[in-house]
Amino acid sequence: MTSLPSHRPRVAFPEIAGVSWEHPADRAALQTMRSVPGFDEAVRKIVAILGGERGIRLLFQGNSVRAGPEQFPLAHSLLVEVATTFDWKVPELYVSQTPIFNAGAYGVDDPFIVLHSAAIELLDEEELRVLISHEMGHVVSGHALYRTIAEILLNVSLAALPLLAGIALLPIRLAILEWSRKAELSADRAGLLGSQNVIASQQLFMKMAGAYRGALESGQMKLDPFIAQASEYVATNEGLDIVYKILNTLALTHPMNTVRAAELQKWIQSGDYEAILRGQYTRRGAEAKERPLKEEFRAAKDHYKDEAKETFGKVADAAKKAAATARDAFRKAQNS
Repeated sequence: MTSLPSHRPRVAFPEIAGVSWEHPADRAALQTMRSVPGFDEAVRKIVAILGGERGIRLLFQGNSVRAGPEQFPLAHSLLVEVATTFDWKVPELYVSQTPIFNAGAYGVDDPFIVLHSAAIELLDEEELRVLISHEMGHVVSGHALYRTIAEILLNVSLAALPLLAGIALLPIRLAILEWSRKAELSADRAGLLGSQNVIASQQLFMKMAGAYRGALESGQMKLDPFIAQASEYVATNEGLDIVYKILNTLALTHPMNTVRAAELQKWIQSGDYEAILRGQYTRRGAEAKERPLKEEFRAAKDHYKDEAKETFGKVADAAKKAAATARDAFRKAQNS
């Protein structure tokens, strides 16, 4: 795992399209979410209630600090730099006084980025560049509208709704959660592309998993053990572990941080990251021609097929082991 050498200038990606870094299941999950009965109607109603683009922006404009040359100048300069890297207009950036680490890209036609103050306090400059690049990835990929809707729908408590309304909303929530997790994997790749610093990208996951200010600098945290932990988590599938992993993930908007670290490392090892650095990527306007939607569905189908095959295979193995253990215990009890 290496970071960008100091003598090597950061590579820019003229006219790069979001499809260049998107996870194979991202767009398919988005299409699946949009096909859930009632979803488009829910989107229209929510946008109308919030007052459209202007109304959504005012929610943050009224109670956050807009970054600029004199307000959070470091974050603003990194944003300008990252926008240049992705050949994209510079979106507005707001900093919200929030003690929980997070960030987001919101809006309808003119997306903007929000950073929680906890993120700015916790991250160094390189890691902050990764986070801003991650959010720019959401913007370029067109995730902002659906992330806005997801944030609202996922904060509606099913328990607070009438029974039938809660049942009707449940499929939408599950579809949103599945898409949200896949969209994060796409944006993680954008985070690496915008920063071109592998170590900082992985340190971001480690700090999101559990850190306090100065922990890394004081030697209280180290990256290599965290990467080993990520590999251990991915490889741990004994007994019912795989079932527990699925159940633990179903209600999450983001994948586990160790999973994100492992997924990003897998993408790097595939050679796709270096290929993009060499200029081998899809340009905007050529997405449909160079990578038709049917190809994305095929890639997503392969991803989900492999994921399901691996999951059910491990569950079956776990069931067999559990059954064998039960039989052995029963025989020993009979013979004792």
